[in-house]
Amino acid sequence: MRLLFICLLSLFTIPNVLANAEQLDLKTFATDYYKAMVASQAPNATTKELEAYLAFLTDDVGHSHLPYVTDDARLPDGKEAMRKGMTFYLGAHTEYNSELLNVFAFNDSAVAIRYTSDAKGIHPQNNQALEYSNVMMEVLEIENGKVAVIRKYHE
Repeated sequence: MRLLFICLLSLFTIPNVLANAEQLDLKTFATDYYKAMVASQAPNATTKELEAYLAFLTDDVGHSHLPYVTDDARLPDGKEAMRKGMTFYLGAHTEYNSELLNVFAFNDSAVAIRYTSDAKGIHPQNNQALEYSNVMMEVLEIENGKVAVIRKYHE
């Protein structure tokens, strides 16, 4: 009887312990995501840095960057579309600096990062000089340890 009780108790306890052990530390995840994103924007960034950033995303990632991209629908080729767009601009910056300002975690399903970015470069399509400086906030919806939706906002 005692052995049966221990077995039943372990059936209820072990899954809870494993679930808690696998819970994602969103603040660490967000900081690592931010570092990978910044590396993908550096003047010397290659497809290696780009793929390191994309590894944080689900294959069907949704993305909005208001006011430019307003549809954050998750599509089967979401990551591939981001890869294509980011590859087009890869290495366009001649200067890029960023500072992480805040990380806000919301239960186990979302995290927001707020950061500054300053960049100079040459637009790959029209060869015109580009320069910007802004404060951004990205809200990242997390699903199974990956970013499922990215929502970007300018301050």
